[in-house]
Amino acid sequence: MELIVIALVSFVASGLTLFSGFGLGTILTPVFALFFPVDVAIALTAVVHLANNFFKLVLLGKFADKDVVVRFGVPAILSAMAGAWLLNQLTTLPALLSYHAFGKQFVVTPVKFFIALLMLLFAWVEFSSLAEKVTVDKKYLPLGGVLSGFFGGLSGNQGALRSAFLIRCNLEKQAFIATGVLIACLIDISRLLFYRERFTYALVSENLWTLVAAILAAFLGVFIGARLVEKITMKAVQVAVAVGLVIIALLLGSGAI
Repeated sequence: MELIVIALVSFVASGLTLFSGFGLGTILTPVFALFFPVDVAIALTAVVHLANNFFKLVLLGKFADKDVVVRFGVPAILSAMAGAWLLNQLTTLPALLSYHAFGKQFVVTPVKFFIALLMLLFAWVEFSSLAEKVTVDKKYLPLGGVLSGFFGGLSGNQGALRSAFLIRCNLEKQAFIATGVLIACLIDISRLLFYRERFTYALVSENLWTLVAAILAAFLGVFIGARLVEKITMKAVQVAVAVGLVIIALLLGSGAI
């Protein structure tokens, strides 16, 4: 049962998040956590996430804007590490809100609440008339990388902030998707270095078929989604990003993730 549920969610999420540029890890981690301890769920999700991004890269990597990747991606990787370090320092801050619902405890931390507000701001820009007026000059890409990487390191949801910034860089549709994927691959690799103590032979061997099913299902979702790229307008991608931002913001702000 767990294999079927995880594979199905992986398939649907990977197809949908191909266009938004974020969300697979956010959706898949809680599903893994239904069947595994949280630390194992995070590690297994990271493997699927990286494999999925590599597959996206094979299909769409040629469209990536290398200049944006360098200017945005390198500062994002470095600042994500700084954000992750600061997160460790902020763990002593008291929660803003804690409550029980559906038999589970939900905790809203200051970091999650702030990131949620930031995401809602980005979403508002996308939904408003400002979206048609706002573009980001490439000279500001390093600053965007620093901000998205840093807050991503703080919140663990760097994909949403990255997409919110890149969508304003006036990239073509394929370039937006591929550039985000390449940057995500770089960040995933650096992130997995911090998870290396979780990856043991036993972890992989004991969950091999679950991992294989999740990865193959994610590949299939991306493969089908890639066939629809030509039929999807950039406006549809912008809407997908905005809707995704709102959903992730509400989940973060409510303490659900």
